[in-house]
Amino acid sequence: MVAQLDPAYIRMSPANSLVRLFSYACFEGRPLTTRGRWFNPVVNAHLRFARHFGSRDVVRKPVFIVGMGRSGTTILGVVLSMHRQVAFLNEPKAMWHLVHPHEDVIGNYTQGPARYRLDGTDASPNAIEAAQRMYGYYLSMTRRERVVDKYPELVFRVPFVLKLFPDARFIFLMRNGWDACSSIDGWSQRFRVRGNGEVHDWWGRNRRKWSVMLDELILPDASLARLHAAAKEMNDDRSMAVVEWIVTMREGMRVAREHPESVLTVSYEDLVASPHDKLEEIAHFCDLQPDRRYLTYGKEVLKSGRAHKQFELPPAISEVFDETMAQLGYM
Repeated sequence: MVAQLDPAYIRMSPANSLVRLFSYACFEGRPLTTRGRWFNPVVNAHLRFARHFGSRDVVRKPVFIVGMGRSGTTILGVVLSMHRQVAFLNEPKAMWHLVHPHEDVIGNYTQGPARYRLDGTDASPNAIEAAQRMYGYYLSMTRRERVVDKYPELVFRVPFVLKLFPDARFIFLMRNGWDACSSIDGWSQRFRVRGNGEVHDWWGRNRRKWSVMLDELILPDASLARLHAAAKEMNDDRSMAVVEWIVTMREGMRVAREHPESVLTVSYEDLVASPHDKLEEIAHFCDLQPDRRYLTYGKEVLKSGRAHKQFELPPAISEVFDETMAQLGYM
């Protein structure tokens, strides 16, 4: 589906559908595994214009959906985009690359140095101005009051984002590890691209994302360092996804503890089981006004999917996986 638009969305709100198409075409850019990358120079030129000439108005309470991909982050963003106050950006990594040159762990826009973690010290005056101007320009162009940005890896950059936007709100979406990791396995096999001596998939350009994850997130962590040697030898998408799930869920739990006023934890299972209640909770936390259409659309599209079967894990990661599942209440 183009811009994640389904027939129910278009039927329920043609105006929101146009905002969503505009966001997709002009602000989000095209990642490695998608078609249409020829259009990226146009998107980048547009964003550079916004970076220098965008609105100076303070962007109020932007909302960031974080966690791990294949955990319901996209559908939650699409549901929030139905809210009359909201304009939704689905992983606008082209924008973020202009905010900080080393944030591109995938390799969508650069093959230079990359970092998973960014903290408050990385939020230079230039980065703050760039973020405020581009998001302000986006709001002025869409005539909406609030930005919702789904970018799962920002869970590792919460202090950085809070320096850019001090009143930001984060929705940390968690999902049962068996289901999330099986979904990643299927995604990577469907969308993996080989050509010109490179492999582009879930793990970035020639496993760039995987390498940065191992060296920056796992090796320095005393509680996870024992996984490093085993993880370096992995080639199975499901096992690799389990490693990513472990570090991401632990980071999400940590930032939720450290920033309770800014981070709301929501389980995907609760979201699809009780969409009305959870969407009201999210709207209240994000200081969004009541909106019946947002709730109606959410109830229509948020449905429980099939549970995935458990699979054999390498012994080196099985214990840590079980510990993390238990901490999240899945065991």
